[in-house]
Amino acid sequence: MSSARPTRIGVLALQGSFAEHVTMLKRVDGVHAFEVRTKEELQSADGLIIPGGESTTMALVAERWGLIPELKQFSAQHRPVWGTCAGAIFLADKATGTKSGGQALLGGLDCTVHRNFFGTQIRSFVTKLRAPACIKDFGAELEDFRAVFIRAPGVIDAGPSVEILAEYHLSPEEQKAQAGRESVAVAVRDQHLLATAFHPELTSDLRWHQLFVQMVREQQSKVHCDGSMHRDLELTESGHLIRRSKPAELPCYDEGGSASEWRH
Repeated sequence: MSSARPTRIGVLALQGSFAEHVTMLKRVDGVHAFEVRTKEELQSADGLIIPGGESTTMALVAERWGLIPELKQFSAQHRPVWGTCAGAIFLADKATGTKSGGQALLGGLDCTVHRNFFGTQIRSFVTKLRAPACIKDFGAELEDFRAVFIRAPGVIDAGPSVEILAEYHLSPEEQKAQAGRESVAVAVRDQHLLATAFHPELTSDLRWHQLFVQMVREQQSKVHCDGSMHRDLELTESGHLIRRSKPAELPCYDEGGSASEWRH
């Protein structure tokens, strides 16, 4: 009896905590996890994780290796992408607090991310946050989760289509530093895109990885009737998707039930 094809999850391995993500994914049943450094490796993935690290460095390496257009096309084809910490910055449409000259962004996630919302490296911390319903499905008895923030970003603005999954409530001291702001989004989702400001890969809690695998599998089921649909699309310079090859011509049937010529 043949077994089902494993879900292929790639982890962008240019810089940062990619090895930790791969280790976590290997704990999820039916998943083949692997590191991604080339176009070919990226195209073989059903979903992609962009790990934490140094966002500017990651963007520069991706640009040098010619991966930015490939990564944008991967997301434009609605294949799921999850960005953690630096990866979350990479996915945002806008980023503030970037280094002089800014940095390349993949975009696609309708939000603004503050690159160093929580401050410098010495302001890193670990806390517990309320678990959203979508991860409680994988462990309903756990009402919270451990969140590791390392020079972390924050989602300071989000569009109407973006679902806020987790928020961090600022202490009185932190509110003073943030002009009275009381809370900030630290986990968001919009269709096939997921972003977390914290590092689930640095904990033993598997639920965020299970959520992403579920997102990938749900997307796979949507294209089950045409598994090549996404890979046959191409992102043009103007940002539009076009189909590389002409679809198979199907016959049209007349009232008598006989096949007639293809009608455009």
